[in-house]
Amino acid sequence: MGVDYQIAGPEFWNLIMTPEFAVEMLKATIFQAVTLALPVLLGAMVVGLLISLFQAVTSIHEQTLSFVPKTLCLVALLVVLLPWMLRTVIQFTTVVIEKLPEMVR
Repeated sequence: MGVDYQIAGPEFWNLIMTPEFAVEMLKATIFQAVTLALPVLLGAMVVGLLISLFQAVTSIHEQTLSFVPKTLCLVALLVVLLPWMLRTVIQFTTVVIEKLPEMVR
């Protein structure tokens, strides 16, 4: 019917990655996610702070006054930063794929 694999054999345990390698890979992944999210989050925070300050000074409490500029800022930031973000993700993915043989040692 097909090739019969023995999962509990001694060679199976040699294919599992080490805890140190898994921790390093997880740490690199989290750092990559934070690096990609940080510019967009900082931009939204700065625009939100400026709009809140403007609303406090002028006593205008309109919901759309907060939403529309933040949305426009985020779209502009994504348009400007998208090439860098894509390049970074592609480089990270390439490194992970190149490390696949180390994962099964």
